[in-house]
Amino acid sequence: MKRIFLFLITNMAIMLVLSITMSLLGVGPYLSEAGLNYQSLLMFTAVMGMGGSLISLAISKWTAKRMVGAEVINAPANQEQKWLLDTVRKQAEAAGIGMPEVAIYHSPDVNAFATGMNKNNALVAVSTGLLSSMSRDEAEAVLAHEVSHIANGDMVTLALIQGVVNTFVMFLSRVIGHTVDKVVFKTERGQGPAFYITMIVAELLLGILASIVVMWFSRQREFRADLGGANLAGRKKMIAALEKLKLGQARMQEGAQLPEKMAAFGISGAQKMGLKRLFMTHPPLDERIAALRQAT
Repeated sequence: MKRIFLFLITNMAIMLVLSITMSLLGVGPYLSEAGLNYQSLLMFTAVMGMGGSLISLAISKWTAKRMVGAEVINAPANQEQKWLLDTVRKQAEAAGIGMPEVAIYHSPDVNAFATGMNKNNALVAVSTGLLSSMSRDEAEAVLAHEVSHIANGDMVTLALIQGVVNTFVMFLSRVIGHTVDKVVFKTERGQGPAFYITMIVAELLLGILASIVVMWFSRQREFRADLGGANLAGRKKMIAALEKLKLGQARMQEGAQLPEKMAAFGISGAQKMGLKRLFMTHPPLDERIAALRQAT
């Protein structure tokens, strides 16, 4: 219930900010009796598509902490927390980034994630399930994987890709709706029902295709982060960590997982079969392990 409430409040706030932004930019209506104003439509879709994605990224640390109940370690209360801080600090220095915030969240899910808009002011969080089931060497590799995500700027890259495809989906769906309404249904003044029906259908179909593109990029960055983690912590440790994730995957599928909005930021994601593989945020663990073993 708390996650749903935060999701609704966050999206309402984003829509309010975007509405104010369009007013300040003087973006006028893109629909009129004469038809589509393509300039206004492009500005509208760019603000909504790119703006929504970038605002979500800007508040990602705040959102993530509250969605999973992550507790930031300001002063280590025990040796485990001290080890976490020391390990992340060492890896951040080796990767050439600022020290991220380090947090722990309570979940049986064997997972960890990194997020943040700025690579010098990011967040790395690990689950209690990961800390209780992994050795220090394996946990070190997981932390290195997340630090590599930050150093590679993966969160920003994925947000920009999402924003671009959102813009194209919104723009093209309205152009398609307008074309069908005017050419096929011969609406002469304003917009008929065909415009709205076609626009909704086109947006759904284009959105599915766009998701395939975004998920492909998400999977590629996982291979890069695995390699970065291997460089920071050692290839054997990284492979061992991925092997351990395979053992905990069945429980992850059945039990608590990261919220869908944050799934792409975790080290492990749900595995799918058939066409559903196109919508996976993470490559199969067997493929990731094989890629690390083959890397030179």
